[in-house]
Amino acid sequence: MSKVIRIGTRESQLAVWQATTVKELLQKNGYETTIEFIKSEGDTDLKTPLYEIGVQGIFTRALDIALLTGNIDIAVHSMKDVPTLMAKGIIQSAVLQRASYNDLLVPKNDSSFSDERTTPSVIATSSIRRKAQWLNRYPDDTIENLRGNVNTRLRKVQESNWHGAIFAAAGLERIGLRPANAIELEWMLPAPAQGAIIVVCREEDTYAFEACRHFHDEDTTLCTGIERDFLRALLGGCSTPIGALARIETGQVVFEGNILSKDGKQKKEVSCRTAISEAGNLGSEAAAELLVNGGKEILDEIRTVK
Repeated sequence: MSKVIRIGTRESQLAVWQATTVKELLQKNGYETTIEFIKSEGDTDLKTPLYEIGVQGIFTRALDIALLTGNIDIAVHSMKDVPTLMAKGIIQSAVLQRASYNDLLVPKNDSSFSDERTTPSVIATSSIRRKAQWLNRYPDDTIENLRGNVNTRLRKVQESNWHGAIFAAAGLERIGLRPANAIELEWMLPAPAQGAIIVVCREEDTYAFEACRHFHDEDTTLCTGIERDFLRALLGGCSTPIGALARIETGQVVFEGNILSKDGKQKKEVSCRTAISEAGNLGSEAAAELLVNGGKEILDEIRTVK
């Protein structure tokens, strides 16, 4: 049976780029497609910090509904925006090969920003993870809220009195907007699954599922799965400063994870490595180790403050 696969996406430039990439991959494998635009809560409320509106799912709910009601056949998301427990009736059909997982500092002026600064800076981000990690490294700095799509946020950097703002490298690079003066924050642990794109479909839709398997990447699936297991085991959402990164190196999976207090003053870290064949439970095991070694106290404090 042949049919047109309707691809659901948000309307931001980055979301459209991601959907168009999936469209091209499907067409390359002989499938007919159309793109359907769906508005999300994350696109309509551009003032409230993401960590205050409980970001888990705010960029995916509208697309979930469109999927479950049959208005679209697949949805394309930045994987870090997808809750670790997906809506009932929706399954992962493909994970694309991962792009850069790093965060970037985009300075307002030049790239002379360094650890040897003599005066505090004002940095913008809406991510509680980025805020906590930044304040852990630069405790005298001030963090301002920054919302909007990529283009809006880049414009705000130039219009504001901030010294710079933090962005995901993949988001800027995919749509050709990475500034020449951007600085790689290699010390900052990314959000679980940052830089990865996921395609989801209805559980019973075998046609859409099989169509997407042509471009499914197993290595990215393994690494992002470990990171999301780590997040799930810590019961963390985007209101919890949790970083995680799994990488494959010479037949092994190398994992790093952390949790911080919201003010960045406390940080607990975990790192481990294991053979790929034994990495199935690496994320949850790393989370258990972190909780025993001080992570639970930080997590309890965050929940109490809420």
